[in-house]
Amino acid sequence: MSITPEEKMLLDLLDKGAVEFTGFDESGEAMYRFTEKLKDVNPELYSVHTELLNVEIMALWEKGFVDMNLFEENPTVRLTKKAFNRNEVKQLNEELQSFLKEIKRIFKQDGTIGM
Repeated sequence: MSITPEEKMLLDLLDKGAVEFTGFDESGEAMYRFTEKLKDVNPELYSVHTELLNVEIMALWEKGFVDMNLFEENPTVRLTKKAFNRNEVKQLNEELQSFLKEIKRIFKQDGTIGM
């Protein structure tokens, strides 16, 4: 059985500690997240990842699902009441719904919010 280039990259990033396994989603798919080591291990991927996160956070902010002070050097992201309104969340596209769900999961895991 041959391994795809994407699988090879994932295994390499796992081996170097730039990615960590976080569990399984509802459908049984494995979930991973980047660690701070990604910045040193693969600066180009880190840059692309950071840019995509910023775009998605800004979209949620513009739609009122998160609150943050853009003038802070490292803005703190806070979930708004709208982020917990199922009818409002359903109006987001699948990508933003998934991203918001991941934010909630991380906040819950870190003890930032109780759900």
